Amino acid sequence: MLNKEVLSDKQGISIISLFIIGSSIVLATAGEAKKDLWIAIILSIISAIPIVLVHSSLLVLFPGKDLYDILEIVFGKFVGKGISILFIWFTFFLGGLVLRLFGDFIFIVSLQNTPKIISMLFIGVLCIWAVKEGVETIGRWGEFFLIVTIVLILIFILLLINKMNINNIRPMLAEGIKPIIEGTFHTFIFPFTQTIVFTTFFSSIKVKKVHKVYILGLLIGGIILYVSSIADLLVLGAGTVENMYFPTYATATRLNIGNFGERLEVVIAVTLLIGGFIKVCICLLGTCTGVAKIFGFKDYKFIATPIGLLIINLSYFIHNSVMEKAEFASDIYPGYAFLFQVILPIIIFIGAKIKKKQLH
Repeated sequence: MLNKEVLSDKQGISIISLFIIGSSIVLATAGEAKKDLWIAIILSIISAIPIVLVHSSLLVLFPGKDLYDILEIVFGKFVGKGISILFIWFTFFLGGLVLRLFGDFIFIVSLQNTPKIISMLFIGVLCIWAVKEGVETIGRWGEFFLIVTIVLILIFILLLINKMNINNIRPMLAEGIKPIIEGTFHTFIFPFTQTIVFTTFFSSIKVKKVHKVYILGLLIGGIILYVSSIADLLVLGAGTVENMYFPTYATATRLNIGNFGERLEVVIAVTLLIGGFIKVCICLLGTCTGVAKIFGFKDYKFIATPIGLLIINLSYFIHNSVMEKAEFASDIYPGYAFLFQVILPIIIFIGAKIKKKQLH
């Protein structure tokens, strides 16, 4: 049995919120919907709520058990461990994707003469340290940084009001319904239903109201993404938002308040990195917890370093270029992630309900 760690409801909500905004805030959220991206984000949040409730319900059905335990209870030791390995791969691969995204972000916006591996190594080592300190430490950091992120984004938006053009969201439905459906699906997959990762370690945490933590985390993260994306659209226009790799940072560069504006741009870049740091930490934590369960280790912390180094290694080789990453995220990732974030959780939930009835 893994060592128990305590996380308050507030800390749980904070890390889910930061995980959701983590990598998505630097990208064009629902960019496929063009001028109607604000509609797509609302629809994706609404459609994600039932799936997120499925994720949290797994922990409610089996209190004190995580996803890996539940899989063995529901499907037996052999099949359960096999599905667990799939989810370990999912969290591991997601960690590599997010780490690479932020390596590309740092390289493009500021350190073009520094090899990407240096920035990824730096972030990766910080994540290893955080996971070795434990989920309680990550929770305390998350609680603090969520407030910082919200305050800075609000200041950032207020300073940009004079750069916004309401015509950038007019007219509604100009491109028809299809782009909205595409934008909704992509945002539903990345990031809103990625909360399945939290089922891999929330078991050993005393969360009084699991559903509340999940839903509030989803809503707070979703609102932050919504507000940030609307600001990007109003300032840059739909065409620019859709075609830029990092539109939120591009929006920040439009701030022009002398030297203060330049310094604020750096602050915004650091704020964007905070969510990514938390997201990689959560992925590393989910992977370590799974590996510890598979091999029967009592603690996951001692394997954080080798697994963290493997994630750093994966992040370096995962894509050859930012264009290849964008193509993968658009064409391949949604279908691949749908299996882990929607189909398998629903199957596991149905199996868990049946098993629970049998146990009673």
